[in-house]
Amino acid sequence: MFRLFAGVRARLRVRRSLRARLVLSVVAMIAVVAAVIGAVTTIALHTYLYQQLDSQLKDVTFRAAGPGPPGHQRPEGLEKLRFLKVGGQPVGTVGAFVKDSGDGASDSGTGSTFSSAARSVQQQPAGGMPGVGIRELTGAQSAALASVPRDSSPHTAELPQVGSYRVTSVHVAGGTLVVGLPTAAVDDTISTLVLVEVCVAGAGLLGAGLAGAASVRVALRPLRRMAHTATRVSELPLHSGEVRLRERVPVRDTDPETEVGQVGAALNRMLGHVGSALAARHDSELRLRRFIADASHELRTPLASIRGYAELSREQPGTGTDTGYALERIESEAVRMTGLVEDLLLLARLDSGRPLEREPVDVSALVVDAVSDARVAGPEHVWRLEVPTSPLLVTGDESRLRQVLANLLANARSHTPPGTTVRAQLALDGGRVEVRVVDDGPGIPADVRERVFERFARGDASRSRHRGSTGLGLAIVAAVVAAHGGGVQVASRPGRTAFTVRLPADSAGSGTSQVAHSLATPG
Repeated sequence: MFRLFAGVRARLRVRRSLRARLVLSVVAMIAVVAAVIGAVTTIALHTYLYQQLDSQLKDVTFRAAGPGPPGHQRPEGLEKLRFLKVGGQPVGTVGAFVKDSGDGASDSGTGSTFSSAARSVQQQPAGGMPGVGIRELTGAQSAALASVPRDSSPHTAELPQVGSYRVTSVHVAGGTLVVGLPTAAVDDTISTLVLVEVCVAGAGLLGAGLAGAASVRVALRPLRRMAHTATRVSELPLHSGEVRLRERVPVRDTDPETEVGQVGAALNRMLGHVGSALAARHDSELRLRRFIADASHELRTPLASIRGYAELSREQPGTGTDTGYALERIESEAVRMTGLVEDLLLLARLDSGRPLEREPVDVSALVVDAVSDARVAGPEHVWRLEVPTSPLLVTGDESRLRQVLANLLANARSHTPPGTTVRAQLALDGGRVEVRVVDDGPGIPADVRERVFERFARGDASRSRHRGSTGLGLAIVAAVVAAHGGGVQVASRPGRTAFTVRLPADSAGSGTSQVAHSLATPG
């Protein structure tokens, strides 16, 4: 049974909402404060009223122990308690007298029998005016009164059927006089105060709970809007395809000065990162599809050519002219396909992070050799070379850097018309060797420029190979330069296109950048 109750409590505690917890916390704190204030107020009033009652008891006792009016004899018996009839004390005041013992010593203990004990009562004579009378105490009441210590200090006693009294004693001639005042008025006042405090506190807690619930509801409204935003995002198909993640937390819920606003701003940043990641994933999927399509197309054509010429050779055996031409085309397409596969393998190795050779390389010599080779391959272009007199060294793989320069010059030759001037410039700029290939051709279209370093990127979408391009040259340039810790950029407009490669210079062997060797190689 206990476990069942504990389980129910645990489930209720778990299911309790944040708003309920906040409201309950506020109400609990207010209840504690109200309880402390009420307790302190009640204790203070109790102390004050009882001090007032004790002061009144002291005055009544002083009057009761007095000698009485002049000329009167000393009272005996109940006459000792005649002060009960005199005004100045509340109705219900009790009085008792204990005679001294025979040896003349005063009785200051408890339990002695009173010679007389009575209390004042309200009387209503028939046809007369109301007044105050005296009624003797019962045996039980006298016994309860006799149990109070008679040490002249105020004490509280509970008298049967009449209630609580504040009692004190005073020594008079012939014995001890005991006087008591009822505490009913004081107790009623305190009870009324407690009742008022409870009612006010209850009403205050109820109001605080309602106001707190409304206030918390308003304060948590941005969180609910955030939850709705997150719910809408969770319902989007994010697993595949192009995803436009436009859902965002409203701007009014992203105030950095508030805790809820900070959560909203963080959620928006997270949604932005998720959206960027999804966009990058979609772009990667598109590039992969395009890559597969381009690679399939590039490999299919040489394979088809090889197959066709092989079938031609089989149908026309011998060593005639047709067979020789077929074998020559088979070899050409095989070489072309081998180059394509080698380029793909190189890119795969660079993507996997395989280290390149590291040795000092004279970039000046590489540029001179690359321009010389380009002049032979493209005599219809005008080639210009600008290199410094002193060698510029970098640390890297010579064969890969040579391939970078060859690809840049081949790109300029393949995508510009005959007569275009192509300049190869080499300089040292701030600790980096800078190689720039500039041509005055028609430029690169803006839509192609953004993806010019992607694999199989071409200016035409038809995958035409009439200029011998596979679309991997610039992708290899970017990958090799990045593997050497450098960077490559392109700037293009009609009449000027510049590819700039920057590589970390080898400070041990690089001289001052001073253009002293300028070579023009017209076609």
